[in-house]
Amino acid sequence: KTRKVQLKGEAFFNVSPNKQKPFIIDVNDVQVKVVGTSFNVRSVNGGTEIIVETGVVQVSKADTTVELKAGQRILFEKADTTARVVASEDKLYNYYVSRVFECDNTSLWKLVEKLNEAYNVNISIKRDALKKLPLTVTFNDESLDVILEIIGQTLMIKVSRTENEIILE
Repeated sequence: KTRKVQLKGEAFFNVSPNKQKPFIIDVNDVQVKVVGTSFNVRSVNGGTEIIVETGVVQVSKADTTVELKAGQRILFEKADTTARVVASEDKLYNYYVSRVFECDNTSLWKLVEKLNEAYNVNISIKRDALKKLPLTVTFNDESLDVILEIIGQTLMIKVSRTENEIILE
């Protein structure tokens, strides 16, 4: 009667509509229920983040149930039962599916966080003033070297490498 999975980690779902068989994901102590939509679910350090790309999903934790629509995001911290629904700020969440890093006025630190995950590297931003610099760019299956070169030229910052680290300053 249902299509049910249990998730550890992160996954992007594109669920075929079927009102008779809702798709249910259990992640940590959060339940996500959908009948047809696309969305991302991420579990990190016991916390849970859900971002809806298309359609509507129903998210439940303890006695709290909320509906998320396309373009919305919710985050539950590990021990927290309250939830905040906010607009999704970028489309960096599904880079591992699309191989696209889409930034729309996205802070540099957010892109760096995803680049570190995607390329298994250690990029650090040395000056706090640089962390919030906005980027509006789309990288479509580019190499890390090309991405770093474009970031450096666009923001007029220096990109250097050591043995274990890539430094933006």
